[in-house]
Amino acid sequence: MSGEGGQDQIGGVTARMLSWARNSTVYRLSRRMMSERELADAIRRKAKQKFEDISEDDLKVLVTAALECGRMLGCLDDANYAEIKVRSGVRTGRSRRMLQRKLQEKGINAETATAALEDVDDLHAALAYARRRGFGPYRRADADDKRIIKELSSFARNGFSSDIARRVVGLTRDDADEMMAAAPL
Repeated sequence: MSGEGGQDQIGGVTARMLSWARNSTVYRLSRRMMSERELADAIRRKAKQKFEDISEDDLKVLVTAALECGRMLGCLDDANYAEIKVRSGVRTGRSRRMLQRKLQEKGINAETATAALEDVDDLHAALAYARRRGFGPYRRADADDKRIIKELSSFARNGFSSDIARRVVGLTRDDADEMMAAAPL
């Protein structure tokens, strides 16, 4: 089909619009890793700003083109995205529950998220969290009951079970360092 000015069109979507969607995809995925839903939402939001009065059908065409482009480039893979986010999250002290919620927020389906979370060790993540926050074995000064309650509450707010939190808070620095060294990255 030929549209205004001789440009090829698919419905109301011109070749220029498709080119914009591809270029926008390459730009976004070169800057950071995204899930399919994150990319689709970003393209949809920007297309509404860039192309006034664009229809929902035309938005779907642009989003589909963007997703196909990302997959074709090998930059858009929700399973890989989930695995990387989970590994990074464990290293920074995020619990399995927090990671599950984050993946869900990013649009990762339950099956993919479950596969990525399969090997998550909440104890290792809790140790990383304690080290980052200066809790338990990484505390700089002796703790009174009030301080220990504060630490246990922080673990709970971040999705760790009370058993794991108590175990980490009760460890010695040497035991904690040994456990961290033995854990896989």
